[in-house]
Amino acid sequence: MKTKFSTQWKSSTQPRKQRKFRANAPLHIRGTFLHAHLAKDLRAKHAVRAIRVRVGDEVKAMRGMYAGRSGKVERVDTIHTRVFVTGMDQPKRDGSRRLYPIQPSNLMIVKLVDEKRRFPVAESAKPIKAVKSPAPVKKEMAAKAVKTTKPAPAQAAKAKVKA
Repeated sequence: MKTKFSTQWKSSTQPRKQRKFRANAPLHIRGTFLHAHLAKDLRAKHAVRAIRVRVGDEVKAMRGMYAGRSGKVERVDTIHTRVFVTGMDQPKRDGSRRLYPIQPSNLMIVKLVDEKRRFPVAESAKPIKAVKSPAPVKKEMAAKAVKTTKPAPAQAAKAKVKA
């Protein structure tokens, strides 16, 4: 039976608690373990270092026995934190081939699928409408504000000396 998940395990430096964090993490947190680095041009374009791998992304293996090879993501296993890429497969004894599971940290995303949906235009990028100036302050209100303000202690001392 799995133990309850706690975010406190993440803050611990003990390896057993870090393993426990990853092993018992719910799926919405396991998704963050599926991030892979972006290529330099995509990193500059989107101002993001890493993003979650999706089916259809074109990736390049950076480490392992398939280092240097590129392919398209066929399947993403969220539970086991593995990515399956076309062209990176292993022969079976009967002669057929099966896709080889790769950790997303060993991959680099070269081309994104559904880029517009993953990086929507930020609200700050939209043109700002002209802002109306605030309503003019009535003279009576301004006069009251001036009368109610007390002079600074240094000014009060000078006023007493002159009087």
